[in-house]
Amino acid sequence: MTKKVYVGLSGGVDSSVTAALLVEQGYDVTGVYMKNWSKDLPGFPCPWKEDYQDAKRVAVRLGIPFELWDFEKEYFEKVVQYMLEGFKAGITPNPDIMCNQEIKFKLFYELAMEKGADFIATGHYSKVLNEETKSGFISDLNPLSHGGMLMKAEDDNKDQTYFLYRVTEEALAHTLFPLGDMTKPQVRDEAKKRGLITANKKESMGICFVGKVGIREFLEQYLADFVREQGPGDIVDQHGKVIGEHDGAIFYTIGQRHGLDVGGGLPYYVTGKDMKKNEVYVTNNIQDESLWSDTMKLSETHWINQPPQKDKMYQVRTRHRAPLVNCKFLEITADKAEVKLDEKLRALTAGQSAVFYDGDVCIGGGVIV
Repeated sequence: MTKKVYVGLSGGVDSSVTAALLVEQGYDVTGVYMKNWSKDLPGFPCPWKEDYQDAKRVAVRLGIPFELWDFEKEYFEKVVQYMLEGFKAGITPNPDIMCNQEIKFKLFYELAMEKGADFIATGHYSKVLNEETKSGFISDLNPLSHGGMLMKAEDDNKDQTYFLYRVTEEALAHTLFPLGDMTKPQVRDEAKKRGLITANKKESMGICFVGKVGIREFLEQYLADFVREQGPGDIVDQHGKVIGEHDGAIFYTIGQRHGLDVGGGLPYYVTGKDMKKNEVYVTNNIQDESLWSDTMKLSETHWINQPPQKDKMYQVRTRHRAPLVNCKFLEITADKAEVKLDEKLRALTAGQSAVFYDGDVCIGGGVIV
């Protein structure tokens, strides 16, 4: 019997080629546009209507059914509110990771399963090892207990497992990532060959689903009262000297260099901030110990298949596209962990995620505290 796949069609080239490849592989494909955001912000119109129309045109070109699923209310509650509360607390959250956890691989996945799907698929650059895909992988990989395993994409520069580490083993068992062995230029070439309207469409930037609006403009819009009440405050250097004034501690993140407006001499880097005092702390010493660390603590840990082992060497990525660094776990509890890094890393940022790998397998990760 033909297996049924619901593909998240975003209106971009990656998801378009994903759908095309699955159709050609013989799956019964339905395209779904997830309407997660439709609000315009001052100077930043939301591109959802254009994206929806492009997704629909791709579905027509491929001859597949097409549906719109409205998750806007849930997206605001689960992703936007999470992001806003994080910034108010002085951390730097990652909305893309939360969107994957709560929307694409939870709401979308669950509704697709309810509608009789065997699998969901997205245009992420990553690989998944499950009962459907395992024949294409090297046989000496760890055997599956149940569910699926998340693995790095062939193109390390495009690999998106960093954003997918909070996806569940259950969802991965019913997920397909057809682009895992492809590069971006190859994907565009495949789109051109098939006459897909999205072949030359630029990649979306900014906040997940919201559009090109920057974080600062978004916060000014949705936390206007908080920003106004917080107001300007002191920029304090490593010697405790006030060297300037910031326009809101909420806008600054650890390691930031630009936008400090502190003139003269060496560049300054943000080392920390105090939301209650409304102070931003900086240093012009790139070797300042407050900028570097070889240990980190994590909260809200999520392990895809099983927790890591304390005596084993793993690799960790603390930002998307950051180099992998060897590490070992010092402590692992139900939802927390402490990690020793093989080398000191600069600007470990509270609220961002550390994602761990055992070779090519993404084992999960947690939020830096």
